[in-house]
Amino acid sequence: MTPLEFLFPNRLWVLAIIPVIALLYVFLSGRQSNNRPVSPRLRNIVPKDSAWKRHGAVLLALLSLGALIVAWAVPLDFVDKPRDRATIVVAIDVSWSMEAQDVEPSRLAAAQESAKAFVGSLPERFNVALVTFAGTPDVAVPPTTDRGAFTRAVDALALAPSTAVGEGVYKSIDALRLAPPDPDNPDEYPPAAIVLLSDGATNVGRRSAGAAEAAKEIGVPVYTIAFGTDWGVVYQDGQQQRVAVDHFELSEIARISGGKKYAAETSGQLRDVYEAIRQSVGMEKVPAEVTDRYAGLAIVFAVLAALGVISLGARWP
Repeated sequence: MTPLEFLFPNRLWVLAIIPVIALLYVFLSGRQSNNRPVSPRLRNIVPKDSAWKRHGAVLLALLSLGALIVAWAVPLDFVDKPRDRATIVVAIDVSWSMEAQDVEPSRLAAAQESAKAFVGSLPERFNVALVTFAGTPDVAVPPTTDRGAFTRAVDALALAPSTAVGEGVYKSIDALRLAPPDPDNPDEYPPAAIVLLSDGATNVGRRSAGAAEAAKEIGVPVYTIAFGTDWGVVYQDGQQQRVAVDHFELSEIARISGGKKYAAETSGQLRDVYEAIRQSVGMEKVPAEVTDRYAGLAIVFAVLAALGVISLGARWP
């Protein structure tokens, strides 16, 4: 939660009048209670339960006044707004373990379809890049707004031996440097993020923790997706080999870089993960005036206070 900010914070000093009014009310109520006892005739006119109604009406009136003063100070809150531009690198593990069929029709095929759907859901002005990695990484598609080029490259993915997750992150950082500048603001770099999907742990290349640190230094979060199940298997040279998903390394990459780690064991879950990531990278927090929010609260409290005052003099059946 971010603290509320105000366009005119000095106006909040007027809130000091509320405790003054409250103390004055308590003082006057105390003086009235010390007066002579209420006559039976007056007791018939003023019901016994009028005290709590009176106190409640005063409290609601003070709340209404407080909300009005807050609205007068013009409060600002952070709201979600769709980004206009961003660069997203999708890094996909194409090691042999992605051939496992614990996810139908296979881990790689499900990853291909969900990656295409994810990129297709991004705003048109977002640059997208594709990085593949097994034993070595490769920038299959540099940052571009051409969704067709991305789709064709994803369809052409081929498996290879070994897994170099760290190198995949480093290569994704390299790909971000190829992003074209914004023609309207050539000196400004749009926000960027890396979405990395893998099912294994690094067994060649540089450490992924160092790659995550490099991403953090340039302000690029890495959203990692651990894809597959713990009972996935592949067959190599006629031998069955278990290829369980390694969650720890992907969790560390996300934690160090400032991103978030997800897990998916089915193609449906993978689509849900991509949707959650799309919401994260496609929206930004921007300050916006929320005066109407507090003005509305003031109206609600004022109406309730008025009803409380009316009930003091009303004789309900």
